[in-house]
Amino acid sequence: MKYALVTGGSRGIGRAICLKMAEMGYNVLINYVSNEEKAREVQTELIEKGVQSEILQFDVANQNQVDTAINTWLANNPEARIEVLVNNAGIRKDRLLMSMTNEEWYGVMDTGIGGFYNVTRLIIREMIKKRYGRVINIVSLSGLTGLPGQTNYSASKAAIIGATKALAQEVGRKNITVNAIAPGFIRTDMIHDIDEDAHKGMIPMKRFGEPEDVAELVGFIASSKASYITSQVLEVNGGLHS
Repeated sequence: MKYALVTGGSRGIGRAICLKMAEMGYNVLINYVSNEEKAREVQTELIEKGVQSEILQFDVANQNQVDTAINTWLANNPEARIEVLVNNAGIRKDRLLMSMTNEEWYGVMDTGIGGFYNVTRLIIREMIKKRYGRVINIVSLSGLTGLPGQTNYSASKAAIIGATKALAQEVGRKNITVNAIAPGFIRTDMIHDIDEDAHKGMIPMKRFGEPEDVAELVGFIASSKASYITSQVLEVNGGLHS
């Protein structure tokens, strides 16, 4: 009864990761916050691959919702093991800092680093009990280099990178790895407002990536083949660096 939990798993990179986990034989918990229809569609795809799948509705930024949903599922599934946690949920609210509203700042921070804390602190306890686990945090090139208009998003992702490195040191002796994956420009709904033609010239591979490019790396990091890789930030960006 091995499970993977993917936050923000109903679309884009999250959906691709869910499908990859199913290909690896994991049953999958799909977290979503509002679009139940898309979550159900992913659930159907997973079941067709021959694994069990459930959807968990909660806002990662809301600690009460997270506690209720995850603790209830754990109580109802005592034989299950969540071996892989992928913290993928995130939002963008881009604006220059001097014009940024409190909602734009705290909304991004609460979903990003707040969501990491709310979900991971519960799942890591279970992994420690079982003495095995993989925590994979989806961050961003923005968190490594900083991007104008994304002070909130860059700060959130940079904070998760720091948390990744610290947590990896806390739990390494328990056979738990903690890594981050930093995508560059990936074709998803989240960056639908970014003009690919205007930006691909700065990318050595001259194109945006696909969600599957990220999911394949998640699959490797989640596997036994990556058992000695921890506290790392792995980039998927077509060679784009600042």
